[in-house]
Amino acid sequence: MKTINDFNFKDKKALIRVDFNVPLNSDFQVTDNTRIEAAKSTIIKVLEDEGSCVLMSHLGRPNGVEDKYSLRHIVDEVTKVIGCNVNFVDDCVGAKVADAVNNLQNGEILLLENLRFHPEEKKGDVAFAKELAQWGDIYVNDAFGSAHRAHASTAVIAQFFKDKKCFGNLLAKEIESIDKVLNNPKKPLTAVLGGAKVSSKIGVLENIIEKVDHIIIGGGMTFTFIKALGGSIGDSLVENDKLDLALHILQQAKEKNTTIHLPVDTLIADSFSNDAKTQIVPVNEIPDGWMGLDCGPKTSENFADVIANSNTILWNGPLGVFEMENFATGTINLGNAIAEATKNGAFSLVGGGDSVAAVKQFGFADKVSYVSTGGGAMLEMLEGKTLPGIEAINN
Repeated sequence: MKTINDFNFKDKKALIRVDFNVPLNSDFQVTDNTRIEAAKSTIIKVLEDEGSCVLMSHLGRPNGVEDKYSLRHIVDEVTKVIGCNVNFVDDCVGAKVADAVNNLQNGEILLLENLRFHPEEKKGDVAFAKELAQWGDIYVNDAFGSAHRAHASTAVIAQFFKDKKCFGNLLAKEIESIDKVLNNPKKPLTAVLGGAKVSSKIGVLENIIEKVDHIIIGGGMTFTFIKALGGSIGDSLVENDKLDLALHILQQAKEKNTTIHLPVDTLIADSFSNDAKTQIVPVNEIPDGWMGLDCGPKTSENFADVIANSNTILWNGPLGVFEMENFATGTINLGNAIAEATKNGAFSLVGGGDSVAAVKQFGFADKVSYVSTGGGAMLEMLEGKTLPGIEAINN
């Protein structure tokens, strides 16, 4: 795996594909700069080598050129995070970009306009990729969040750099962390899969079922399993067309000697509201008119025991509707258990949009080993798929 540490960037322009697809508020201010922070060490390495950086990224899903998706809105935040001035040019190809790149001095940063203002980016257009490739001597892919897409700037462009291409620090760390879980785990290995639907996790389940020792299942997908096993789930979320699949997964786990842990009790509510009436009941005895919105205290205890005896932990998905304060306890208890296990030497990887949001919201980000920046990309890696953005560098 070639990384930026295999190159000296002195007098070289690094063309870096970053993932600055960050959330903005109505005043176009960045509300979460995690992805900018994540790219910092790669950018600093190039500058310290006395090279320069040309940064390219997308933002949102624009339909043609739309000012609300312009990367000019994030220039101040990037400047603040990196700690040095960031120049901006309002296109990513063409004569004005050529001028800006040619005038770039060692130690300077240039941010190009949103790649997706050009439809050729998402189409993976070769001519567009070739035009982008002019802007750098060495291509660095540091955009894990986009590594699963075969776009011009993430995969197609690499062919124009032969042996002058590498991973940035962030993407290298993402690959190493997932590899540590999937291919070189210290046993026992436990995967926590939460979230709403079995259907969104089926690929992951099928790929990891023979690699892991324990699978903890939580969140809305719990109730598809409980109903499949004959339990009463009231008005809880369920995928009725996935009941056979749930039974198949349980059977597969038995054959592979993988233990699946389901909730035993649940906090139920009479409506989907933080102010709803609540009670704790066995997970398979939910009355009609009530729905399970969090796991119960006995379940939290059981799950904490499994986590305490694990040496490698993967967490993908919350255990309840953590966005509502009254249904966040199960997710918080799980976070505490994983933080404690990490403190005692376990390796813990957290990934997937909702679990990352929960980890940040409840202050666990610096208490786990690694928090992944790419939701879809991480899921595809966990499913065993080859990511185009990674393959393009390795080829």
